[in-house]
Amino acid sequence: MRYSCAWSTKSCLMAVYHDQEWGVPVHDDRTLFEFLILEGAQAGLSWQTVLNKRENYRKSFDNFDVGKVARYGAKDVNRLLANPGIIRNRLKMAAAIQNAQAFLEVRKEFGSFDVYLWRFVGGKPVDHKIRALKDIPATTKESDALSKDLLKRGFKFVGSTICYAFMQAVGMVNDHLAECFRYTEISSPRGRREPQN
Repeated sequence: MRYSCAWSTKSCLMAVYHDQEWGVPVHDDRTLFEFLILEGAQAGLSWQTVLNKRENYRKSFDNFDVGKVARYGAKDVNRLLANPGIIRNRLKMAAAIQNAQAFLEVRKEFGSFDVYLWRFVGGKPVDHKIRALKDIPATTKESDALSKDLLKRGFKFVGSTICYAFMQAVGMVNDHLAECFRYTEISSPRGRREPQN
């Protein structure tokens, strides 16, 4: 029998996300921006809630085109707040726009957000070889450092816990349980391919 991380069995959507995306190293700036916004949107909520609304987020946020989101104004905020298909929180909407602007500044400085981001783990995924769900950390020294630097650069909703969840999502850490079938797949070079959106 194939073993998966227990959290992935809660719904079909979670299973697909676990089996195809979670923990796969991402080096595409559009996808990195998408996860940055979605992880911030999750604050105080469940990832299942965010996954349920992900397609609506893509439509509402111009498929996470960072240049377009960075130019959003009051009219766009009102449009987003009126959309029942996404998480309607004024602070999170404002943060998404501010984060897009800060994202572009980082890209200008480093050439890509990818280059900036992966420096925090030395350019390769951290393998925690987790044996039990209770052993997965909520934060690490790397997520602390990333959070501190992002906040300094003007990003919002990027506390260390959010940053760590982001790092898990984009494969900066491999936190699949060691007995999960995805752990070995992602650890091998073939398993590190980015998902196709």
